[in-house]
Amino acid sequence: MTTHTTDTSTSPLGKLLAHAASARSLVRAVGAAHAPAARIAAEAGFDALWVSGLEVSCALGLPDENVLTSRDLADVVLALGRTTPLPVIVDIDNAGGSAATARRFGQDLARTGAAALCLEDSAYPKCNSFAVHRRQQLADPHLMLDQLAALRDAAGEGTLLIARTEALICDQPLSAALDRARTYAQAGADAVLVHSKDTTGTQALRSAAAWTLPVPLVTVPTAFPQLGPDRLAEAGFALAIYANQLSRAALAAMRTAAQTFRATGTFDGVELAAVGELLQVADPAARSCL
Repeated sequence: MTTHTTDTSTSPLGKLLAHAASARSLVRAVGAAHAPAARIAAEAGFDALWVSGLEVSCALGLPDENVLTSRDLADVVLALGRTTPLPVIVDIDNAGGSAATARRFGQDLARTGAAALCLEDSAYPKCNSFAVHRRQQLADPHLMLDQLAALRDAAGEGTLLIARTEALICDQPLSAALDRARTYAQAGADAVLVHSKDTTGTQALRSAAAWTLPVPLVTVPTAFPQLGPDRLAEAGFALAIYANQLSRAALAAMRTAAQTFRATGTFDGVELAAVGELLQVADPAARSCL
């Protein structure tokens, strides 16, 4: 595969990542599976949105096991784009496990205006990185290179490619994870993500300390929320993806509201957004009497 680097000067997200990498600052993306989450993320000052495979699967009542299609993800990207101009990063998992399926993911999602695609090196069929009922397996790195090439060809120069390795999730040593990340970066990935389930954050910090290539490093701090943005930026990460926190917060709030109703027979006293706030997600000029 020919080494290639996207011209990030033409990409707003690329400019953000390049600045963050040189300035030791952090681009913050948050998971948004629907337009209300996108609106909340924009109001809170996040820099980008993440279309999470887990969140979208959950929203559709599907397992996080390679069931989503490119069309499922494209519908979400289009909904977010109607709501906010924030750049959208799409989690495409292992893109269906082949170069041919990766090409379709690239074609379909580039047409929606997705700013970046994140491809991981899990074997088909993947499972969630934090699952204990199944065990994640790694794909051959050569397949990952073929998929990156197919994505680049299909999505074009304006779409950033983030290469994610699940080596640490699969209990491989840090050296193996870094070898895979370097291979993907040298093959043309615009950023790399070494995913970790280590709740101390030590693995993540060690991966950042060992990273020497001029390609931005990405982290998903789901397992180590105690490492705040300043600490992650200081360690050398350019992008942090808060992948599913808004869905988890919404699930907890919905459960509390429903249990309150079950106990009292009323939603009176439950903290609810105004009806007008729902209207304003799609129509900022809308007003309501409630």
